[in-house]
Amino acid sequence: MSAGQVYVLAANEVRLRLRRLSTLAALLAVVAVSWAMITDTGSGRALMVLEDARVLYTSSALAMGSATMASLLFSLAGFYLARGRTGEDLRSGIGGVIGASAAGNSLLVASRWLGALAFLVLLLGGFMLTTFVCHLLRGDGPLQPLVYLQTYVLMLLPMAMFAASCAVLCDSWSPLMGKAGDLLYFVLWMAQLSIGAAVEKGGADPLLALADFTGMSAALASLRGHADTAALGIGMMPFQAALAPVELPQWMWSAGAARERLLSGLLALLPLLPAVLLFHRFSPDRVKAGKARRRRSPLAVLDGWLRPLARAVQPLLRLAARLPGLPGQVLAEACLVLASAPSAIAMLGACLAGGLLLPASVLPGVLAGAVAYWGILCSDCSTRDAACGCAALGAAVPGGEGRRFLRQWGAALLLGTLFVAPVLLRWSVAEPVRAGAALAGLVALAGCAALFGQLSRTPRLFLGLFLFGLYVMVNARGMPMLDVVGFHGDATARSALAFLAAGLAALAAGIGWSRRARG
Repeated sequence: MSAGQVYVLAANEVRLRLRRLSTLAALLAVVAVSWAMITDTGSGRALMVLEDARVLYTSSALAMGSATMASLLFSLAGFYLARGRTGEDLRSGIGGVIGASAAGNSLLVASRWLGALAFLVLLLGGFMLTTFVCHLLRGDGPLQPLVYLQTYVLMLLPMAMFAASCAVLCDSWSPLMGKAGDLLYFVLWMAQLSIGAAVEKGGADPLLALADFTGMSAALASLRGHADTAALGIGMMPFQAALAPVELPQWMWSAGAARERLLSGLLALLPLLPAVLLFHRFSPDRVKAGKARRRRSPLAVLDGWLRPLARAVQPLLRLAARLPGLPGQVLAEACLVLASAPSAIAMLGACLAGGLLLPASVLPGVLAGAVAYWGILCSDCSTRDAACGCAALGAAVPGGEGRRFLRQWGAALLLGTLFVAPVLLRWSVAEPVRAGAALAGLVALAGCAALFGQLSRTPRLFLGLFLFGLYVMVNARGMPMLDVVGFHGDATARSALAFLAAGLAALAAGIGWSRRARG
């Protein structure tokens, strides 16, 4: 394995990733998120607040605050954006050519990892450049690129290395190529967040901080040397304008903290060892395109047990055949989703029973569970035809490409409404604004699921952003624009209208793109 070979293959990986539409969508999402998190202090909120006083938007403060928020986002979404290249090789048939080549496992795995890492670093670079613009518009003091570079490298590079390593491992071992690998990484991500909290409270071995690839514990340790972290808030926090602003020092990282992050980066390479040993090399007896797609569901065994439940949708399919035009197609699409995942029928029954029978105090929990399951379920809705090789067949039916997008969006929205219908019904009487916000949030999420799936032709773009957004929605309180589906009752009529407009905009964009593709 020569450096030249690794460079050529890694550069080709980056080119292939940059040519995908999902890259453009991800970059736009990165710019929007980085712009939104650095709020104008005139709104009464700031990126960092210490003892109810805002922290001045100096280079060190914006670098630390934005890197902390970026670590939360990219440590999860980065994995879903980085993986998937093996599936593309299987679908295109090039996998057999790669497996029969003289390149060794180490060369193929190393090039895939470097390509994924370079792709994530480019996205992080776009995030940092957007933060530069925010600093020039809203910052206090001069822009100091080296301060940003130090914080971003120490905090975000080990995180990106670990996400890329896990993505390569899941693509190299066939049992983890599907949603089993997706959910396993989500569990690992949650565990990393708990490590940071445990280290901060002093209830864990300090060496455990090396496994915190997000860098949260290292960032809190660096801030602890300059401020009371128990009184520090990061992320659009309210502050008291009467209090004097606080200024952080220019250089936040000590030599010990830098060494710790470097060791964490080396530890992030460990998943590559089993990836080299377990790499299937596209061998037909170990992984197949069709078989890999079926393995993508972590509920495959449960779906097999519940297969008789699929018969429950047969009357609805007969009804769909009688309904004319788009309504019949939407109903048929929704029935197809339920029939292909019988566990969704059981979950739908549980949500209906829980929403009707449980006390009002637990309805937010029912809503959270229903939305979480629905989001994972509908992430495949707009990519199923392409994944199964039926895209051309679907384009040949009346309405073609444009009608397909509409029925997939309508099916996702119909299923989401069914999952949360009892909660909406009960809130429509007691809390009509909250019920309206929940419905508007479903419209927005369904629009994003359909649009992102159509642009990227993979469910991972929406799934990664959805899981991160769900985590933020469940934990954020007191902010209407983060209460997308009314989990906490903080949503207002204004925020509900904003999400409804966002969902309709996503719908219009999807219709426009489908017409462009058809033409």
